[in-house]
Amino acid sequence: MSFVINRRALLRSSFALTASGLAAPALIGRAEAAVLKLKLSSSQANDPKFANGRVYYDNLVKQIAAGPLAGQIEVAFFPDNQLGQEIDVINSVKLGVIDLMVSGSSIAANLVPLVGTYDLGYLFSSFPQQTKAFDAGAATPIEQALLKGSNIRIIAWAYNFGARSVLARKAVNTPEDLAGLKIRTLPNPVITECLRLMGAAATPMAFGEIYTGLQAGVLDGMEHDPPTIVASKFYETAKFYSLTQHNFSPLAIYFSEATFNRMSASMREGFIDAAKKAAADTRTHGLDVEKEALSQLKDKGVTVIDCDREAFRKRVLPQTDAFVKARPDAKPVIDLIRATSA
Repeated sequence: MSFVINRRALLRSSFALTASGLAAPALIGRAEAAVLKLKLSSSQANDPKFANGRVYYDNLVKQIAAGPLAGQIEVAFFPDNQLGQEIDVINSVKLGVIDLMVSGSSIAANLVPLVGTYDLGYLFSSFPQQTKAFDAGAATPIEQALLKGSNIRIIAWAYNFGARSVLARKAVNTPEDLAGLKIRTLPNPVITECLRLMGAAATPMAFGEIYTGLQAGVLDGMEHDPPTIVASKFYETAKFYSLTQHNFSPLAIYFSEATFNRMSASMREGFIDAAKKAAADTRTHGLDVEKEALSQLKDKGVTVIDCDREAFRKRVLPQTDAFVKARPDAKPVIDLIRATSA
C-alpha cells in the first residue's frame, strides 16, 4: 500500500500542530491560575468589631493576601445564618457542602460528645489560661475525635469575645434569682445542664431565633459574651447583665476534610498557616473589645451586675465529676486544663 502526500494538506497539518502547541501553555497557565473558592459561615451579625465571625474573616483574608497563596484562594463570607442554623451548617461542613465555619466549640458536641468537655461550667479561669492549656495538649484529643467522628478539622482556635454571662429581664445576683427564668442556651446538653445547675430553666434554642424569642417573651434571657450582645442588639429586649462568667468558650475554626483533601500539600500548608495567624489576631482583638462592649451596654441602658460568682460556681462543680464518670476519655483533657489554672 502506498501513500500520496499532499503538500497543501501537510502544510495545513503542520500549522495546526504548531498552533495547538502554542495554545497549550496558555491553557495550562489558565488552569494553574484557577482560584479555589471557599465558603465561610457564621451565625453572628456582620459586625467588623464585635462579631467574631466577621473579625476572623477579615483577618483570614488579610493573612491570605500577605502570604504565598495570594490570588489563589478566595473566601466568601456568609454571616447572620445565611447558610442555615448552626446545627445545619456544621453538618454541611461534615459533608463538604460548606468549607469553613467559625463558631464556638459547643455546636460540635452535637456530632462528637467529647467536644462538650469545653462546655463544662467554670472549667477555664480565663482565656489566656485556655491558650496555655491548649498549647500543653488539651486541644489535641478533641481535634482528633472530631476529625475521626465527623470528618471536620479544627485548624485554629480563637476566643469568643468575652466570657459567657447571663442577660435577663430582671436582676440576677444569686442562683435563687435565676429560678424559673427561661434562659436560652446553646442546643447542647452540657451547657444546658450547666445553666440548669445554676438555677435557670435552661431553654435550648438556635442562635437565629434568640431575638424574636426575647421579644415575644418566650425567653426571659440568654447567656453570651458582651460583644455578641452588642452586635446582635439583644440589649434591646433585656436590660440586666449578670457577670456569671460561667464559661470561657473557645472559638473554633472548622474546616471540611473534603475541602482539605482537594488541596495540594503546599496549599494546605499555606492555608492552615494563614488560618492560625488569623486566629491569633482574632484572640488579641477579642480581649480588647470585651471591655468596650461592656461600656456600650451600660450606655444603652443595661445594668451590669457583679453577681455572686462563687455561689454559681459551687452549684455547678458536680457537673464535671458526672461528665468524667460518663466519659472517662474526658479526664486527661480536664486534668491538663486544671494543671494550667494555677
